[in-house]
Amino acid sequence: MGKLSKSFGGITRYQETNQGITFQSEECFGLIEFWNDSICRVRLSNEPLTAKHSYAVCSDKTKCEVNIGDESDQLKLKGKSYRVELSKKDSKLSFIDHKSTVINKDAIAATWNGTEATVYKSLNAEEKFIGLGEKVGPLNRRGHAYSNWNTDKFAYDTEQDPLYLSTPFFIGINGDHFYGIFLDNTHKSTFNFGASTDRFSWFSVEDGEIDYYFIHGNSIADIIKNYTWLTGRIELPPKWSLGFQQCRYSYYPESEVEQIATTFRDKNIPCDVIYLDIHYMEEFKVFSFDKNRFPNPERLVKSMAEKGIKTAVILDPGIKVLDGYNAYESGIEQDVFLRYPDDELYTGEVWPGKSHFPDFTDPKARNWWQSQLRFYTEMGILGYWNDMNEPAAWGQCLPNIVEFHYEGEATTHREGRNVYGMQMTRATNQGAQNQLNNQRPFILTRAGFSGIQRYAAVWTGDNVSSDEHLMLGVRLVNSLGLTGISFCGNDVGGFAGDASPELYARWISIGAFQPFFRAHSVVDSKDAEPWSFGEEVEQIARNYISLRYKLMPLIYSLFWESTRNGMPINRSLALNFPLENNTFKEEFQHQFMLGDQLMIVPVESYKDYVNVWLPPGNWYNFWTGEKYAGNREIVLDCPIWKLPVLVKAGSIIPMQKLTQNLDQTTDELHLHVYGQVNGTLALYEDNGNDYGFKNGNFSSREIQMNKNGISISKQEGQYSDGFSKLKIFCHGFKVVSATINDKPIMSQSAVINHVKSIEGVDSLSQDKGSDMEEGNIDSFTLPLGPEKIDIRWAN
Repeated sequence: MGKLSKSFGGITRYQETNQGITFQSEECFGLIEFWNDSICRVRLSNEPLTAKHSYAVCSDKTKCEVNIGDESDQLKLKGKSYRVELSKKDSKLSFIDHKSTVINKDAIAATWNGTEATVYKSLNAEEKFIGLGEKVGPLNRRGHAYSNWNTDKFAYDTEQDPLYLSTPFFIGINGDHFYGIFLDNTHKSTFNFGASTDRFSWFSVEDGEIDYYFIHGNSIADIIKNYTWLTGRIELPPKWSLGFQQCRYSYYPESEVEQIATTFRDKNIPCDVIYLDIHYMEEFKVFSFDKNRFPNPERLVKSMAEKGIKTAVILDPGIKVLDGYNAYESGIEQDVFLRYPDDELYTGEVWPGKSHFPDFTDPKARNWWQSQLRFYTEMGILGYWNDMNEPAAWGQCLPNIVEFHYEGEATTHREGRNVYGMQMTRATNQGAQNQLNNQRPFILTRAGFSGIQRYAAVWTGDNVSSDEHLMLGVRLVNSLGLTGISFCGNDVGGFAGDASPELYARWISIGAFQPFFRAHSVVDSKDAEPWSFGEEVEQIARNYISLRYKLMPLIYSLFWESTRNGMPINRSLALNFPLENNTFKEEFQHQFMLGDQLMIVPVESYKDYVNVWLPPGNWYNFWTGEKYAGNREIVLDCPIWKLPVLVKAGSIIPMQKLTQNLDQTTDELHLHVYGQVNGTLALYEDNGNDYGFKNGNFSSREIQMNKNGISISKQEGQYSDGFSKLKIFCHGFKVVSATINDKPIMSQSAVINHVKSIEGVDSLSQDKGSDMEEGNIDSFTLPLGPEKIDIRWAN
């Protein structure tokens, strides 16, 4: 590579290890090692390899069979599903399946350029790339480049990169082959998928070694399952955190918070969480309450709980430099703050003024943070919103010489920055879990790194009230899901600016189907509660928030599934339809699945009609039951009160009666089944609040459907406070006769209105949504106990 860049050169020696090899080339020390049948780790360094800490990887390699062959020109490591070939001439790597098809290979030899290391991959003509998490741009990353460097950017542009969170993991679609690459290096990294060159794609790190995990699978789902096996999966959140959450910068004093909560209840708009932003603090000091604005926070938290609403508080990492402030004085005493090499404390300016910052890569600092958290947990606060944790400081240029403990490996800001927010959130998570008497906390973060899903939900930061940001938010959530962060969302209505009534209505209808559902708005903006945009928008908001609560059996079951296999809640069509070209077209790239059942079609607020792509198979209109053949495009109307939602044939959708908060229970489970084709559902229940499910206090059941009926498995687990009645609604087919466990049962005719029509607002608003109704549906009602149930029908 000439005089400026050094290639790794030829192999000079190698040694077999457990499930792999170590090797040395002219300019590199390397390791290739299978971690399971699907994952192979590759380490490349200009220094001898030593054990190193990973914040992202939480699984150890598992035993798998690897056969190593030494040929004249290459070394071969053969695993169960693919082999790795290492060229002796130039250290290039190839990943090849057992049919001798190249899945992925180096285009040219990897290089060093100063401290920067780069790997170059062949770029095939039709190869597509998805993932990288919180990244702007299209679903298919081909032709674009991105950097990973956690960045605080208020009111970010729709082309802004980087943003708040870094997940250096992508999925490649190479013909009908699928692979993933996770780069485990927390320095600033760059991924280029053919921007400015079509010779190769490449990824690089500014410093440190190349340490990547190659993942092969038969589907996108296989890749995600293995990536989340490696980096962890979400914890089962409290059910209330899946309800509607209302936030503003800021609600104060106490009386305003109480009034907001009371208004939700008076207007019968479901709500589970209200947030306190930084104005609850005294002089913006974390671990404090302003005694004038919030004279009795314990009473407020209790009063909110009595209304069925949880209180969440914002936490910023900056600790004000102020004598007499306990957090500052104890932090100094316990030596938990970031320092310069000359041992002077780093001081940056944020909301409280001059502040020090805990070094969350030091276990000592995390333990200190947990002890400070008792200030809130002893009040019964269950929600913790970690903000400003990129870390942010005015000027946005923390000096690179600032030192981080990094679990004893001692490094600088260059390597520590990208995991700062993750480790703050880790400390918050562990403190809340330890102190809340078996209650599940809700933890939210803005910044993070791969593996953040183990500790918190993620929101996409300071977005803008615009249709462009509405649609960008959909792409960000779908992309985060592809990188294991399944609990995520964006600020409904947009944080910066003032949403129009139409924009708010459209945004809240889309947000109702996303994992994290919170409305939020900036200081000095117009009121942005559901009732702030006129009566029509209030009814639309009530409709879609209420629908989410009725869909909670499905949503909660999807979260449980994600804890087990890492599958996202919102699923880009690339997950199930990666070989369909329409999946990646700009016109259709926003469409996503809620689980495998519902297809949501996001659309801008100003559109009344939208072109929709129906993937292969049959589909049903969620509102009317109309059936559509798939593998084609159709046009659907989408007035502001009607978001296009379709149901995949074979879907089993569990629903419940409406509640005003998710601590309320209902005894009746509704199963909506679509089409007489095969379908399955894993249904999960528990009390939604504590960790009793880990000791058997849960209910899980497998539900299977075919053309002849439905089978509901015997309950697994001891949870006994769940649904006791079952209603089954048959969409798309009629039933002449039916039996339950061989006993005849009569059907009833039902009419389904998932939302209410928008009526009586003015002379132009009569009966809006009256066409969102499905009638003449056969339904069955029966008791629901823990035993197996077989339902058979005839047409």
